[in-house]
Amino acid sequence: MTEIRKASKGQASAIASLIMMAMTDECCLHFCGVGHGLDDFRKMMIDLVEREDSQYSYKNTIVAMDGDKVVGVAVSYDGAILHELRRAFILSAQKYIGKDHSGMDDETQAGELYLDSLAVSPEYRRQGIARRLLMATKEKADRMQLPCVGLLVDKGNPAGEALYASVGFRYVNDNRWGGHPMKHFLLFHSQ
Repeated sequence: MTEIRKASKGQASAIASLIMMAMTDECCLHFCGVGHGLDDFRKMMIDLVEREDSQYSYKNTIVAMDGDKVVGVAVSYDGAILHELRRAFILSAQKYIGKDHSGMDDETQAGELYLDSLAVSPEYRRQGIARRLLMATKEKADRMQLPCVGLLVDKGNPAGEALYASVGFRYVNDNRWGGHPMKHFLLFHSQ
């Protein structure tokens, strides 16, 4: 049985790999500048997970553990502080992937705990781990006294949409992120 708990800094490499899995290689490459690739993106993500002032920080991460192995992640943060947290991403992107992302569109806003990344290792899927991570994220929103959990799901991911809908997320509008058309879903306290 997997255990759901807060992440630690020492898990940064495994967390970064799962975040990149959630983003997809295509999306990660979309963010890279000329001459930079997935290895550079991975180095950046490990750095961002190890930091405490990043949207991808281990402090914003809940992990699913099988013994000492990280098999799933849910990365979430208060949408109201997106710009503060994104500063680390902007600086790291210039350093590691040679691109200026200071004009990036906002994927969240005040009033929601934004679920930035959710991923489960392929060999651990279909065991209810993603559902448990989603419920732990909802509990985090409750503790933070935020009215809802928000997320974006790629329009080409009907399995993801079905999972989110099955735990009470509702579609609210369309969005774009990482070069992809997305749907914005919310899960409110009462659900």
